[in-house]
Amino acid sequence: MAALKRHPKKIGVGGAIITPYAKRLVNRVLNSGRISYGPMLKRFEQEFARVCGRKFAISANSGTSALQVAFHALKEKDGWKDGDEVIVPAITFVATSNVVLQNGLKPVFVDVDPYTYHIDPKKIEAAITPRTRAIAPVHLFGMSADMDPITAIARKHKLRVVEDSCEAVGVSYKGRPVGADGDIVCFSTYMAHLITTGVGGLALTNDPDLAVRMKSLVNHGRDSIYVSMDDDKGLKGKARFEVANKRFSFISVGYSYRMTELEGALGIAELKYLKKNIKLRQRYAAYLLKGMKRYEGFLQLPTRPDNREHAYMMFTMVIKDPRLFTRDELVAWLEDWNVETRYMMPLINQPVYVGMFGNLEPKYPITANINHHGFYIGCHPEMDKKHLDYILAVFAAFFKNKGLVAENKK
Repeated sequence: MAALKRHPKKIGVGGAIITPYAKRLVNRVLNSGRISYGPMLKRFEQEFARVCGRKFAISANSGTSALQVAFHALKEKDGWKDGDEVIVPAITFVATSNVVLQNGLKPVFVDVDPYTYHIDPKKIEAAITPRTRAIAPVHLFGMSADMDPITAIARKHKLRVVEDSCEAVGVSYKGRPVGADGDIVCFSTYMAHLITTGVGGLALTNDPDLAVRMKSLVNHGRDSIYVSMDDDKGLKGKARFEVANKRFSFISVGYSYRMTELEGALGIAELKYLKKNIKLRQRYAAYLLKGMKRYEGFLQLPTRPDNREHAYMMFTMVIKDPRLFTRDELVAWLEDWNVETRYMMPLINQPVYVGMFGNLEPKYPITANINHHGFYIGCHPEMDKKHLDYILAVFAAFFKNKGLVAENKK
């Protein structure tokens, strides 16, 4: 280990590969002179919906924006009142809960499964009250939550289901595409995600009314008769005038959440390579799992139930015994050796949430453990075997430095 040399560049948690195909599609957009919503973005929406087994896909400028309009549309359609409740996992990216608050609703947190880190279905019903209107399961780290019991609970209590699938796409749950179950499912195409367009997101549904509402909300709340400059194409007479007359007709207090043709072009290219890239992530994860099996006494490594595929958007770990070493010690070591890390989506201990709700961690012990002892590293197509071997060597050096002898399991 004394011969270990620091990697010259940080091995990040994710990135983007701009393929020649992507560049051709982007240049096609630039040469067309059309940047606003058009054929490229429409094609991306249609292809994305097909991958996810959904009828309608509405593009937005982020996964957060997609979630925002999803809850807004349901609140409008179902007549929810301010202060009505949405069940949210206690481990998720802050945006899942933020959009609930921003829609005048109240997040009610539920603890997570200790191995998959998804909302624990067995704990949901205890959180339901007469004001509960929806459950928002989150598909974290590249894998689906356990949706069958969640949707059964939702049907029993007549609740909506809004899936936050910003970290999982292109994998299956019991043979179904991730995100195929809820009333609405939202995805992100932000940097370092499984599909990357720089910025972007999509809200998918099978409900035509919700699709129209969300499309309108993304476009300032505009009357859905005109949300694209192509909407009057081929029309004549009264039909053409009806569209022209409603170009500035707004039926909701909406948002400017539109994506452009450029992101649509990048998205089409990303979809072409999605299966290949997921296979690379799975191969790299398998390599890391094999190399780190000797540390299972110290680290909880990624777990995948038999009924789910895993895209390994991240490679997660939780310290098992902080008396031996802390997360801070290991994370500091990795960062010093140019291996980038992130914490595992801490939410309820964030300063803003502590200010609003107080100290919630005693109510959610599994979440609290992950908040204080969990982290992840990268596992993505921009890496190669040399990166993986270097990461394994850095972990080996840490355990040697700590005087901890790990069993060499094969």
